[in-house]
Amino acid sequence: MKTKQPQDLFKNIAEMVDSVADLDNLLSVLVIATKRVLNAKASSLLLKDQPSGKLYFHSCIGDRREDITKFELAKGEGIAGWVAERGEPVLAPDVSKDPRWSSKIADTLGFKTHSIACAPLKVESETFGVLEIIDRLDEEPLNEEDMERLQSFSDLVAGLLLKARVYVEVSKENRMLKEALGGKYEIIGESTVILKAIDSCRKAAPSKATTLITGESGTGKELFARLLHDLSPRSDKPMISINCGALPETLLERELFGHEKGAFTGADELKPGLFEAADGSTIFLDEIGETSQAMQVKLLRVLQEGTFFRLGGQELINVDVRVVAASNKTLEKLVEQGTFREDLFYRLNVIRIELPPLRERGDDLKSIADSFLQKFNAELNRSVKGITDEAMTAMINYSWPGNIRQLENSIERAVIMGESDRIGIEDLSAEITEFKKSSIKVGAGLKEAMDDFKREFIKKTLLFCGGNKTKAAKTLGIQRTYLSRLIKELSVE
Repeated sequence: MKTKQPQDLFKNIAEMVDSVADLDNLLSVLVIATKRVLNAKASSLLLKDQPSGKLYFHSCIGDRREDITKFELAKGEGIAGWVAERGEPVLAPDVSKDPRWSSKIADTLGFKTHSIACAPLKVESETFGVLEIIDRLDEEPLNEEDMERLQSFSDLVAGLLLKARVYVEVSKENRMLKEALGGKYEIIGESTVILKAIDSCRKAAPSKATTLITGESGTGKELFARLLHDLSPRSDKPMISINCGALPETLLERELFGHEKGAFTGADELKPGLFEAADGSTIFLDEIGETSQAMQVKLLRVLQEGTFFRLGGQELINVDVRVVAASNKTLEKLVEQGTFREDLFYRLNVIRIELPPLRERGDDLKSIADSFLQKFNAELNRSVKGITDEAMTAMINYSWPGNIRQLENSIERAVIMGESDRIGIEDLSAEITEFKKSSIKVGAGLKEAMDDFKREFIKKTLLFCGGNKTKAAKTLGIQRTYLSRLIKELSVE
């Protein structure tokens, strides 16, 4: 059979790109397309944190994708790290014979990798991520032809990141808003904490005041930003959103402020930025805590004066934009550490809306789980009638570190993998059901009870951090050496 050329493979990509509303969704769509077109068992997009050089998983498709996204790779770690550092593609038909291979993720999650192909995502001379595929569905090793086609995909992704808007035309955004009114972006819950957050949005919406939304990852910060916008006098225009942590500084600056023709190699036309697109509307800056000091200075000027220059431009641009920012990090701590400007923090923190984690929302979990069940029944053409009491008890007892996003993924998995007409305990992942087994031993001494709690808490934190002790220690707020000592003293498995 004649192999399709890259131009044939990508002829429908443009239509696919037009169907997504933001950069995150665009990247996810392309990762799925990469896996399917290249007949691979798994595909991942890893983005590079510019200050540290670490790689984190932005999008994954394949087995254990929920667990894989919890991992990160140190600078230069593994084949993907090597590619990110050198900007050169790598084909490893047999990873066991490649000294650059790191089996950390495969060993931790218990699956076997035979071959891998990695291609760098490059804009000009800067490498800001890696696109990779793992193993072929036909069990044959990945080959040079697979590598060539993967490189074509990585070039496409890099080019789109450079040129694409993170927003869509007004007509498409209006369709999204109509869907929102139809319930797609409905905020579900009747708990006191969530009703308080909704009420704060209603009070803040009529003003132009900068608003900071804080909360753990997966708590729905963008949903509340949309609620603010939809209730505001600016709702007749599209809300513009961007994840500040998903792009390196140079790309983020181009997306936010635009550029003039000839500002850099490849800038063959003038491109307005997102602040211009949001003139008279709202811009949502997600993960604002990930921005560099230089970018923070530029953002501060926009907030203070409503003006900025396009990259390579001399004309001062004036805009009327309502800024809503979000962070899953405590910005006050970043200010103390000197990584976030204090003056920018106070400019952002005019109105603050704090979103509670799922574990603090009481019976909301039942309503949200039922809503996801109805959603995936419709999407997957299933007819799962409900969730058993045993499964619901396990979910209520679980801590949900990934919050609503993790719950959504768990319900989707249960609907896909379940074989009965109700989601049972057997349809939930091991981390949820194992957490259910933890209990306080009545009759034990206080020290024994405290040791049991510490042992279980450390174990769950290590699981959440993918076995990375340095990351777990940071999450727990203790030194890595102290964590290692506790693991030994408490005999943590």
